[in-house]
Amino acid sequence: MPTNKPTGAQLVISTLKALGVDVLFGYPGGAIMPIYDALAGSGLRHILVRHEQGASFAADSYARATGRVGVCMATSGPGATNLITGIANAYMDSVPVVFITGQVSTHLMGTDGFQEVDFLGLTLPVVKHSWLVRDAAQIPAILARAFAIAKEGRPGPVLVDIPKDVAASFVEASEMGELPAWTPAAPKAEAIEAAKALIEQAQKPLLYIGGGVHMADADAEMRDFVERTGIPFVSTLKGLGTVSTYHDLHLGMLGMHGTRAGNMAVQETDLLIAVGARFDDRATGKLSAFAPHAKVIHFDIDPAEFHKNRRADVAILGDLKLALPALRPTMPDISEWVKLNKANKWQHRFKYDAPGKGVYAPALLKSLSEKAGKKFIVACDVGQHQMWVAQHCEFEQNRAHLTSGGSGAMGYGLPAGMGAKLGLPDHHVVTVSGDGSFMMNIQEMATLRRYGINLKIVLLDNSSLGLVRQWQELFYEENYSEIDLSDNPDFVEVAKAFGLSAFRITQRHEVEGAIDRLLAADAPTLLHVLIDPRENVWPLVPPGASNAEMMEERWDEPIDSY
Repeated sequence: MPTNKPTGAQLVISTLKALGVDVLFGYPGGAIMPIYDALAGSGLRHILVRHEQGASFAADSYARATGRVGVCMATSGPGATNLITGIANAYMDSVPVVFITGQVSTHLMGTDGFQEVDFLGLTLPVVKHSWLVRDAAQIPAILARAFAIAKEGRPGPVLVDIPKDVAASFVEASEMGELPAWTPAAPKAEAIEAAKALIEQAQKPLLYIGGGVHMADADAEMRDFVERTGIPFVSTLKGLGTVSTYHDLHLGMLGMHGTRAGNMAVQETDLLIAVGARFDDRATGKLSAFAPHAKVIHFDIDPAEFHKNRRADVAILGDLKLALPALRPTMPDISEWVKLNKANKWQHRFKYDAPGKGVYAPALLKSLSEKAGKKFIVACDVGQHQMWVAQHCEFEQNRAHLTSGGSGAMGYGLPAGMGAKLGLPDHHVVTVSGDGSFMMNIQEMATLRRYGINLKIVLLDNSSLGLVRQWQELFYEENYSEIDLSDNPDFVEVAKAFGLSAFRITQRHEVEGAIDRLLAADAPTLLHVLIDPRENVWPLVPPGASNAEMMEERWDEPIDSY
């Protein structure tokens, strides 16, 4: 019957527009059809991916790169469950994404209906908040609240599950309503004073910068703090780029694949100042041996992080944009400490003169980031290439290093690069992937082609699961179990079949020209790079060991005939 009343689905679309959404990622299906029906002709830009997991990763990286809330949609049952890895990824790395899923009609819920699954229940451990919508009139208010929750405080994913009959029902038009403005907590003055006193007494202070800094949009405040105090700093995997990696006080990443200078500084410091970092085991190594001589100042927006893994002598709860400027110590003389760290950084710098004529991946990645310049953004997959990027690429700006840190989800890189490029089209966005990871969402090359998304892909191919192989070599007596991927397809031909430009290099002398060609291309392009399958990531802290027990670089005789 004709009516002037909107449907719940129409309220979804009008609310997304009112919230300022400009692009969303998804894949339709039965239970979410009313919403896709309302989407047509709405003016919202929807990116139809080729797998729901690709949509979840793209929305995640869009949020990371732009600082806005990512949006992703899928249908019930398997469509929704295909999102779970992406939801968990956003949860682990505190990324604001709103996931909207269709659900079977309410009268079918609990009947094992077609494509029914209790998605609210399945996702409870990996969402910041969730709703199962039973009244369409509440949709605007729920969506508005979902966006607010996703971004406020410690960001994270929020789920809105909407049954098909609720989306299709006609209701009186409703609005989002006035939402109470969220005001981030201001740091307590006594905590700031206590931190100030510890810094003024320290002889070897060290900053430990985590991904929470750029999630708080406090990069400028962090950089100012470094300049005001002159304290050396190490970064976590997610913290890279918060302060330029070219900065002479930057000692590199800490932890399992951190730099020797960075890990040495952590072991020697007498005051560790953790900022937006969560003392992850990959960063700390053996926790009882981590920063053994240090008192700890810990800044965070989430009180649950305090004392979770390492007891803090001073815990500063609140917004980093307020807390960092408030902390203004009179700095003691730390010139000898700074001098020591700079000397260690120089002595243990990475070397790029690997033997042989084959492509040396670390050197290629270093050159790539230098040639791409200030607008370089890299979206990594997970594996050896991910660690090489963290070690050898330079980042001058925040939000430039997109990686699945906490979850370590293979398959992240290609859709993540896609989401970042859509959010920041004037940047050099490059996906760096390995052959194992790339195969997990390889179908999204079709999405690049469909929308003309000018993403560049560097595929480092060692025909194996390299990081697993490295661990089996070092810790499982070279018992190489199920890591051989030597039957990979011809990636250049596969990329061309998807409509991309693609080319391959195998020798070191080809690297510079290949990078120039890749960055200059005006269409999505794949650079396929064959590398030595025995190449390892160095340094390496063995699992369960302290960061002081780093294994050093070693090079085998080169293979130049692969």
